[in-house]
Amino acid sequence: MAAVLPGPVPAAAGIGLRFPHHRAVLDERPAVGWMEVHPENYFGGGAAVAALEAVRRDWPVTLHGVGLSLGSAEGLDARHLARLAALAARIEPGLISEHVAWSVAGGNYLTDLLPLPMTEEALDVVCRNVETMQSALGRQVLVENPSSYLQFAHATIPEWEFMAAVAARTGCRVLCDVNNIAVSAHNHGFDADAYLRALPVGVVGEIHVAGHAVRPLGDGRTLRLDDHGSAVSAEVWGLLMTALARFGPVPVLVEWDTRIPPLGVLAAEAARAQVLIEEAGHARAA
Repeated sequence: MAAVLPGPVPAAAGIGLRFPHHRAVLDERPAVGWMEVHPENYFGGGAAVAALEAVRRDWPVTLHGVGLSLGSAEGLDARHLARLAALAARIEPGLISEHVAWSVAGGNYLTDLLPLPMTEEALDVVCRNVETMQSALGRQVLVENPSSYLQFAHATIPEWEFMAAVAARTGCRVLCDVNNIAVSAHNHGFDADAYLRALPVGVVGEIHVAGHAVRPLGDGRTLRLDDHGSAVSAEVWGLLMTALARFGPVPVLVEWDTRIPPLGVLAAEAARAQVLIEEAGHARAA
């Protein structure tokens, strides 16, 4: 008889499962609701997928893509998409998500999630690619708002409207990364709370929080960098509270991808997020 896997991703706090924690997760069994992985790290099979399958037996897992390049005008890489579909069939993730960004040009994969010009033409490209992705996977996906360090002079659509339009036109949902909103709001001078208020209430299916770096520019200004290399800031915790109050309890992920700490540190961040999720649930029930 096949093992019964854990069910859908709960409205609870999860952590990003990265290679340094594979063994620790199975040994220490942290009290977190679910785990997220980057699927590209498991396309090669072998020991990595075996470890992921072991984790999947005890926790819901989500696949959060970083290489499909939804913003590529040339369309999606069919081989990449097929490998994602094969991994999804094997792991049975609760959610699958990708970024509203581009990272592929002429078959060459770049090492960053690059920003898009927020224009009608770019919106058409992203929607077409999201529809292709959902058709290939046979399921609804989530798309994540980017962090950015520059703006295009010819952009015509505010980012929050762009994200809402992608969801409305394709039937996908939004993965609302409040750390990315904090980073971009600081870098470009817009209101992070107004961004959250502009997203339709029913469109957000997951929220991310993470740490970011602050770098001086030498002229009294600072630039925020979305490096996922530190604890979540007080500002981002505040944005999470605002988002949960608006969108209701949804799965919340704590990301930590550089300068990765011991598993206990990450679990403690997730415990803090869990308290906020539960408080938001109680407030709605009151």
